Amino acid sequence: MRPASVFANPSGPAYQHLYHLLHHRWREAARVVMVLLSGAGLTADEIGELLGCHPATVRRWIHRYNTDGAPGLADHPRPGRPRLGGPRLGERIRRLLTHPGPWTIRRIHHRLGRPKISSRTVHRRTREQAAWRRPRLTARGDPDRRRVLAAVRRQLRALPPGSVALAEDETHLHLLPHIRASWIPRGTRQQVASPGKNRQTTVFGALEVATGAWLYTLSRRNTAAFIAFLQLLLTAYPDAPAVAVLCDNDSIHHAKAVTTYLADHPRLRLLFGARYSPHDNPVERIWAALKARLANTAVTWPGRQRQVHAFFRQRSPTQMLTTAAPWASPWLPKRYAQNFRQAA
Repeated sequence: MRPASVFANPSGPAYQHLYHLLHHRWREAARVVMVLLSGAGLTADEIGELLGCHPATVRRWIHRYNTDGAPGLADHPRPGRPRLGGPRLGERIRRLLTHPGPWTIRRIHHRLGRPKISSRTVHRRTREQAAWRRPRLTARGDPDRRRVLAAVRRQLRALPPGSVALAEDETHLHLLPHIRASWIPRGTRQQVASPGKNRQTTVFGALEVATGAWLYTLSRRNTAAFIAFLQLLLTAYPDAPAVAVLCDNDSIHHAKAVTTYLADHPRLRLLFGARYSPHDNPVERIWAALKARLANTAVTWPGRQRQVHAFFRQRSPTQMLTTAAPWASPWLPKRYAQNFRQAA
């Protein structure tokens, strides 16, 4: 299948990074491109505008190619004092930072063997290789993940025709606002009022992975609430021969009351994913969008609940599918296709 577009996106930091590489790390390749474009009939002004350099620079490298050939495009020896730390210092810093740790300039300088350079120089060379940002916390994963996922896909393929598959998950909603970064006028700092006493509820949600239909309820987090939500799913699909609910290994999903309920309702089937693998669940992306929408807003408890209902009410099944992207989940068999015509 042909891609929807064959043009690169010219905006964003990644595109600017390519320009940076052409003028620094891959500058000799950029000179080769200048020669090839000149041979194709482009003028120096056109080449300079394309590669982001001055036309005089293009003319100089084309003249050097005409005079010395391909070897003339390489850098000549530069006069002056060698760079502090040596040419391999940046590579050593980058190799050091590939290992997680609370890296600071002082720690980096110590692990490099305390070279005879200032902390300011270490800071400058470190900024060339890395950025100051928070790491991402990931789950440790299940050693039997591949086997568990294969078993889930086999069970989905074995469902009778007309069955419904839903991805289910829960999240906690607080009256205390979720705080996240946002655009704030310079010289000021926004203040979000916190309530005197926090309140919490649990949102049970299930996404039909074929059509994007979304079912949810707000309740307390306990076994009875989960069973009530399962009953809601069965009622929503009375004609389906089987309702498969894919979920994680939360303790309320394995409760004895849930097992008894499943025995009394053979149409309902719970399929459990791998342990410690929340990224496998497409509903997690819906929770992320919900909490991003509610961030930095201080309201009353009824107002917080209205925000949740408004968030789901304003989204169509197609938008829910786009947000969750269930086709990217390893729970589903290969070549899984959504019924986008029905979802719209």
